[in-house]
Amino acid sequence: MPRKTWIPRTTRPGRPASAAAAVLLTVALAGQPGTASGLAGASAVTAGPAAPAVGTAGQVAGPGTSWSLPNADKAGTRRVGGPISSRTVARLGVAWRVPLQARTDLWPGGHAATPVVADGVVYTQDLDSNVYAVELSTGRLLWTRTYDLRSVGPNGVAVAYGKVFGATSTHAFALDARTGAELWSRKLVQNDFEGIDMAPGVDHGTVYVSTVPGNAGHFLAGEGQGVLWALDARTGVPKWSFDTVPKDLWGRPDLNAGGGLWYPPSFDQDGDVYASVANPGPFIGTAEFPWGSSRPGPNLYSNSMVKLDARTGKVVWHNQVLPHDIYDWDFQNSPVLTRAGRRPVVVGSGKMGVVYQFDEVTGKLLWKRPVGRHNGHDDDNLHAMRGEYDKLSAFPYTVYPGVLGGVISPAAADDTKVYVAVNNVGATWERQEPPPVVSPTESGGELTAIDLVTGRIAWTHPLDQSPFGGATVVNDLVFTTTFDGTVHAVRAGTGELAWQAGLPAATNSPVAVHGAYLLAVAAWPQSEGQRPELVAYRLGAGEGR
Repeated sequence: MPRKTWIPRTTRPGRPASAAAAVLLTVALAGQPGTASGLAGASAVTAGPAAPAVGTAGQVAGPGTSWSLPNADKAGTRRVGGPISSRTVARLGVAWRVPLQARTDLWPGGHAATPVVADGVVYTQDLDSNVYAVELSTGRLLWTRTYDLRSVGPNGVAVAYGKVFGATSTHAFALDARTGAELWSRKLVQNDFEGIDMAPGVDHGTVYVSTVPGNAGHFLAGEGQGVLWALDARTGVPKWSFDTVPKDLWGRPDLNAGGGLWYPPSFDQDGDVYASVANPGPFIGTAEFPWGSSRPGPNLYSNSMVKLDARTGKVVWHNQVLPHDIYDWDFQNSPVLTRAGRRPVVVGSGKMGVVYQFDEVTGKLLWKRPVGRHNGHDDDNLHAMRGEYDKLSAFPYTVYPGVLGGVISPAAADDTKVYVAVNNVGATWERQEPPPVVSPTESGGELTAIDLVTGRIAWTHPLDQSPFGGATVVNDLVFTTTFDGTVHAVRAGTGELAWQAGLPAATNSPVAVHGAYLLAVAAWPQSEGQRPELVAYRLGAGEGR
């Protein structure tokens, strides 16, 4: 689910925000607090009995059976093995449920993260930045680290070296995995118009956390620069930082913003870092600077796949897939590192509704595949960048995919295919400002499988509601969740439905699979009686009921 709606701080220095922006703020972010000013260390921990010991590896080599990182492994494949398959999935039943404490009346609900598991403990983070540790076998709450600092997600935690790594809206932190005690905290934002809303990446003793151009009160409002930080996992001390967009914000820092990461970077066998960078702003533009003209040119490194040297943070290669984005088409999902035949490749995707494959060594684009609904606006960003305004539509007009559309949450891959959850959501643009937010219940989507070698679509499975749950691959099954609170499992070979389950509320979160357990979160109640919970399904649980 998207983490942001653009809220302009001013139309120009010293002038109040427009009435239209105020209406959008009321609709999209009603009740949300402004920038959190408290230190990350100003938190509380509620402890239960001591948790089991946590190992030091914290990473999965290949398609294992554990899920201790946000995307299962450092390559970002969101793929595991284990006993769950098309032959056993019908035996999944509810093992336990744990209530979550985050507010659920704020955009976008109470939870958006993928749970992780290490040494028999489930860890997750809600959208108030609070972290939970739950015993996997029983559902017993072991401890809660309370921050109560609002994030719009997707956030989440990673576990490695006996620590739980995460972030609030302003600080990165490390917690003791056994007790929840805070071990270190590092402020990363540079001003009140930046925030953090991602789960960290962890590799070779380094924690990677990016700022983004906004927070729960303002997004892409000027002065917001996305910066990726490499922090020492033991101390939190910075090793290096990478400016995903220039510090001068293309000459107009009072108006422009951009870049940053929504989701963790991925890592190859050498430890090099692959990051998908989000979009620039404002979008479409402003009345004074239409079509993004306050930020002329391609706006590097926004909407780019970037490979960085893990030792220095220097760019090895980059490939910008969408120069001068005007439609909020973030290129935000974690890169997937895999092979197409014998060639090592990187797969990226985002809200532009296109999946891209690059050569891992050179960054060369190997193929790109549009998915979902498009209606002829895919090149509008290039017309705007070139000043070809006569080739752009007159207001009002509708664009597919819209700001809630495309591939809005992480992809997954196995040996032959990459799987993406696609939202067929449009946006009607009426002026040089963001459109009204469309309800997730007003549209559907699809789960799509793409051949890794050819880039051709292998199959498409239609979904009645938007699949904000990304993709998770387990043996011969692909899982996703839809907004109505349904967990879907389809056959990886054919796209045929294999299993479904209903959650206790609408969901904005992907699932994780660890051994015989499937973990899902429902935390955006839409009607009376719905409740925010972390739910564990287990093979054999509840049989005969």
